[in-house]
Amino acid sequence: MKLSTKQKQYLKGLAHSLKPVVQLGANGLTEGVVAEIDLALGHHELIKVKVPSDDREEKALIMDAIARETSAEKVQVIGHTLVLFRPSEERKIQLPK
Repeated sequence: MKLSTKQKQYLKGLAHSLKPVVQLGANGLTEGVVAEIDLALGHHELIKVKVPSDDREEKALIMDAIARETSAEKVQVIGHTLVLFRPSEERKIQLPK
């Protein structure tokens, strides 16, 4: 699913007030963390994930892996925070056309 610029702007507005739901620890990206992110996406559709890493390339690779593993769309990256969106069966968030 590809998001248009208008849809991304809409989701950024919704995500602004959210707190990170999942935070990566010292072990980095583990199967348990991916499962937790997947579960949170299924429940909320739009979540923030905190990826604390000093290395920019490593952080970018981790964020890409999270999006790929969860089949979610990267909406925005601000510092160490990644905003992800994946529509659920109920479609809680109605995207603009």
